[in-house]
Amino acid sequence: MDSSHFSTLINDFKPGIFGALNEKKEELLRAGRKVYNLSVGTPDFRPAPHVMKAIQKACEKPENYRYSLADLPQLLEAVQYRYQNRFGIHIEMDEIMTVYGSQEAMAHIGMVFCDPGDVILVPNPGYPMFEMSGIMAHADVRYYTIEEKNGYLPDLDSIPEETLKKTKFMIVSYPLNPVGVCAPDEFYPKLITFAKKHDIVILHDNAYSDITFTDKPGRSFLSFEGAKDVGAEFYSLSKSYNLTGARISFVVGNKDIVSKFRLLRSQIDYGIFYPVQYGAIAALTGPDDFIEEQRQQYAARNRALCGGLRSIGWNVPDSQGTMFVWAKIPEGYESSADFCMKLMERTGVIVTPGSAFGRNGENYVRMALVVDEETIAEIIRVLEETGMFR
Repeated sequence: MDSSHFSTLINDFKPGIFGALNEKKEELLRAGRKVYNLSVGTPDFRPAPHVMKAIQKACEKPENYRYSLADLPQLLEAVQYRYQNRFGIHIEMDEIMTVYGSQEAMAHIGMVFCDPGDVILVPNPGYPMFEMSGIMAHADVRYYTIEEKNGYLPDLDSIPEETLKKTKFMIVSYPLNPVGVCAPDEFYPKLITFAKKHDIVILHDNAYSDITFTDKPGRSFLSFEGAKDVGAEFYSLSKSYNLTGARISFVVGNKDIVSKFRLLRSQIDYGIFYPVQYGAIAALTGPDDFIEEQRQQYAARNRALCGGLRSIGWNVPDSQGTMFVWAKIPEGYESSADFCMKLMERTGVIVTPGSAFGRNGENYVRMALVVDEETIAEIIRVLEETGMFR
């Protein structure tokens, strides 16, 4: 069929650089080359045994294969426990709902707020799914610039007044994928005041609060006074608990947002598979030692990769959080995509071009901390032997 049979929306989607990187990777593998894939943010750690046992036990019960339709009360209580125990915040039951992963939730939540032509604000550079929340709702996606010189924080005063009058919601996420920075505590009261002044909803993506490398532990947006008045937070089990394939996250915060979003999702979904819900209960209420051990291993990888790259002439700053490192490409390359392809061809090391995260990501690359320190040391040796960074 020709393109006229399909929507403008789908015809506008392009495979992009990820398809080209995958083709090159397959070409190298066919040639017998060794490949080091730092492009995809999939944790290489195992889920905790008590979580896997809870899922396994629930899978043995036939009644758990029915439509779930609603969140288990025990699961909502487990989220309450986690937020109180981890963040010091009391969350009401009607301020919590499950979603089929933050990715799915982000794709659909724009429909809760936007009519065609309404404005949403997303960071540039930022995670690509952020803009999808507006695209799926036929909203006008606009970008707020975050730059290294500002600590990758939004300059709220620079957003035009005319844009703010039309804006329904603003997506914020710290620690931020792809740039790997944390926001200081003083940022959030300013953000909340800004949201109230302009009547804008704040949606905070909190995927990496348990993977931080600064002196302070990661925090929840909801721990700041007034946050529930203006917004909600996406809290994911994918990265902290290594449950990426299980697909369970939560929307937590303003009860009206939760209620309207639950209404939308009731039209398109039958709820989270019960065994996954029981696994989430075990994760949220179980011991946290493995989360801290895992955080320390990510921190060690962060030091090994960034320090190793600096030692061979690539000036890469340590990440402050997330499972990613953000690096400016060396001089002499046409673009971040050009650098990524040449790096892969010469070394077998696959990284993601910053341009995949927005126009302001150009001249940067993102690397995922998804291999152990021994492999990182091997990658540094391979890179050094090429002389690309001298």
